[in-house]
Amino acid sequence: MVLECRAHVIRHMTADLQKGGMGLRACLLGLLALFVTGKCSYSPEPDQLRTLPPGWVSLGRVDPEEELSLTFALRQQNLERLSKLVQAVSDPSSPRYGKYLTLEDVAELVRPSPLTLSTVQKWLLAAGARNCHSVTTQDFLTCWLSVRQAELLLSGAEFHRYVGGPTETHVVRSPRPYQLPKALASHVDFVGGLHRFPPTSSLRQRPEPQVAGTVGLHLGVTPSVIRERYNLTAQDVGSGTTNNSQACAQFLEQYFRDSDLAEFMRLFGGNFAHQASVARVVGQQGRGLAGIEASLDVQYLMSAGANISTWVYSNPGRHESQEPFLQWLLLLSNESALPHVHTVSYGDDEDSLSSAYIQRVNTEFMKAAARGLTLLFASGDSGAGCWSVSGRHQFRPSFPASSPYVTTVGGTSFQNPFRVTNEVVDYISGGGFSNVFPQPSYQEDAVAHFLSSSPNLPPSSYFNASGRAYPDVAALSDGYWVVSNNVPIPWVSGTSASTPVFGGLLSLINEHRILSGHPPLGFLNPRLYQQRGAGLFDVTRGCHESCLNEEVQGQGFCSGPGWDPVTGWGTPNFPALLKTLINP
Repeated sequence: MVLECRAHVIRHMTADLQKGGMGLRACLLGLLALFVTGKCSYSPEPDQLRTLPPGWVSLGRVDPEEELSLTFALRQQNLERLSKLVQAVSDPSSPRYGKYLTLEDVAELVRPSPLTLSTVQKWLLAAGARNCHSVTTQDFLTCWLSVRQAELLLSGAEFHRYVGGPTETHVVRSPRPYQLPKALASHVDFVGGLHRFPPTSSLRQRPEPQVAGTVGLHLGVTPSVIRERYNLTAQDVGSGTTNNSQACAQFLEQYFRDSDLAEFMRLFGGNFAHQASVARVVGQQGRGLAGIEASLDVQYLMSAGANISTWVYSNPGRHESQEPFLQWLLLLSNESALPHVHTVSYGDDEDSLSSAYIQRVNTEFMKAAARGLTLLFASGDSGAGCWSVSGRHQFRPSFPASSPYVTTVGGTSFQNPFRVTNEVVDYISGGGFSNVFPQPSYQEDAVAHFLSSSPNLPPSSYFNASGRAYPDVAALSDGYWVVSNNVPIPWVSGTSASTPVFGGLLSLINEHRILSGHPPLGFLNPRLYQQRGAGLFDVTRGCHESCLNEEVQGQGFCSGPGWDPVTGWGTPNFPALLKTLINP
């Protein structure tokens, strides 16, 4: 009865406002009566909140008059049509292959309904929200409210300040779930800036292996080692004559420094043409100490994708209620001209995220795919992962690595750590099967072959064999040299290294395609799986780590011929991959 009454009020208020026949005061009074009553409400993120992440400490409640910035994800339209369009523009056998949508096309398709836009705006206006900003697609709305207003607006929320992470970051979050009026159920997917804590980087600095003698050996992975292993010549660089560009994103008070990039190129970039500086920084670049993660991303994207214009998306989350990853998604929804390739070394445990959040972020990746963007995400550095569910252990997939609309990059090591040899699995390489997303059709045959032929499968109870399987490809992830804060640092490892390397090589291939009059690669996976890993070195040796019970850490999945959930289809053989992907 209450729900029917609310729906009736909404319909009449919307009609009256459109006619101009309702005064603002009456509108606000009606809205307050409609939304503040607490009998009917719903939680868009109903998953129970988990304990505070390790390394974070509460500093207590936030002052009620302190300002918060919250992002409201508005319900989109035509998502089934969007999915079909993504398939059409990404499938080489489709007549629409490569005919990407513009941002304006995407906006026209997914823009929330007029009812959704008016309902949410009036709800926020009644609560005292101000300085609200939307994006081109109109499906996100970011507003400022006081803590007091936010807690009234979001029933159950209770804002506390926390400090944690390697840089002692301060964030404002709610340890309790929030609820929205039932009248908003069909209009708001989730509210950002409440629950998700910044994940910490999982980059590792491994101890230097010991070896007798140094003749013919290298002392860690550098751009020249990458170029030798993946068969790039001195001519395999950008031309500097196209509008080709690439980008990486940095979060969580992670910054790169121009001086570090210059020193890195001085030390390691002498034998190939390269650009000496980043072309564009989108967002605020910090002035503090550089982070190894951000330094690594920029230096290896710009040395693998050599001489190609490079952007850096800097989303430090300086305001404590911002979620930097969400801010990056908003930037993608608000720029008409974007780099063709984006690499991101970021991930959360899939089970730590609500269904509402994870599904909506996946839709944002779908929008990017429709526009012809190639998004690469690191597969993670915890192998298959492990967590306990009702006393039973299972592997723990990572997101966004598990999204069916991104290309996920795993990690490898040299068989001999000091020689440019064949590659084997890097035991930290993330991979497995999503517990959220069903297996996309483009990879069904490859996954079925792996499951039927692998002699070392873990028990079936540990993973969801019908889920989206990842990674899709891999590259070296072990033993990198990085310059950070003017110091050369050796033996840095993680799929945060393999991801920008693979992304840079795809940017070089885009360069050839653009010069040949072809569109950029766009969403790569349908083509990658159709061509069954052509142009890639198949990695067939090694397993990644996991835990099969509380006492014993053991292997998860193992690599084998063809695709596997450790190294995907394998690592790039650049001239062969170029030949495979240059054709329209």
